[in-house]
Amino acid sequence: MSAQLDPGPIASLVLVVALYARAVTVLGRRGRSIPRAQRAAWYAGVALLAVALLGPLDAVADELLSAHMAQHVLIADLAAPLMLVGLRTPVLLFLLPRPILVTLARLRGLRRAFRTLRRPLVAVPVYIGVLYVWHVGPLFEGALRSEWLHVLQHWSFFAASVLVWWAPLEPQRRRVRGELWKAGHVLGARLGGMMLGMAFLAMRSPAYGDFYGDSALAYGLTPIADQQIGGGLMMVVDLVVMLAAFAFFFWRAAWDDDRAQESTAVEGVPQSSTLAAR
Repeated sequence: MSAQLDPGPIASLVLVVALYARAVTVLGRRGRSIPRAQRAAWYAGVALLAVALLGPLDAVADELLSAHMAQHVLIADLAAPLMLVGLRTPVLLFLLPRPILVTLARLRGLRRAFRTLRRPLVAVPVYIGVLYVWHVGPLFEGALRSEWLHVLQHWSFFAASVLVWWAPLEPQRRRVRGELWKAGHVLGARLGGMMLGMAFLAMRSPAYGDFYGDSALAYGLTPIADQQIGGGLMMVVDLVVMLAAFAFFFWRAAWDDDRAQESTAVEGVPQSSTLAAR
């Protein structure tokens, strides 16, 4: 096993870093600074993509199913939502050069499709569907044998995750009324991933034995143990992400409720004073 640096992912990561830095610079010149936490989220997401796609983990993924699952977790479960947080408006509107934005704005069919796909009742089934379809034996092993299919697999996981996180994270800053529905939205998506991880834990034979064979033995693992580690990793990460999202959205709901009560109390003071004066 030797780590090889693929120029494709390197070029892609350099490009997104450059585009983001350009957007932040342009906004800074206009007097609109981007919070450090938002910028940190973007660069953390890019760093996780680099860990997943470059170096030892990518090389080991051809020999260990658990390493391949770790790639998917880093790409879809962690990098995608972090980068979406970093992309919040106004960065979202300045990430791409103006000519490209104008061209995209004119593609009404594409815009309608994106609006439809990011709706909660559509995004969750799409995300779960993409996740499960790619884990069907022949398709999963086909992605391991074909470089272009493997790239398509990774980017479809990333895109599906962006769709499912779009509504609760609201990168356009258009606050959707209510917060608790967002917790339910995340629950639906995470449960789909957890059930798949549970299936890998419960299997008594290797799901992708035709490709991996006994390669795990070189790392001191049986094929079943390797598979169970991958399934357990999926379950643990989904659970942690779900609990973190629950805590955040319940906090936001309580905060919104407190603000609403304070606003009602403040508005009620002048009314009471006026009635007393009469």
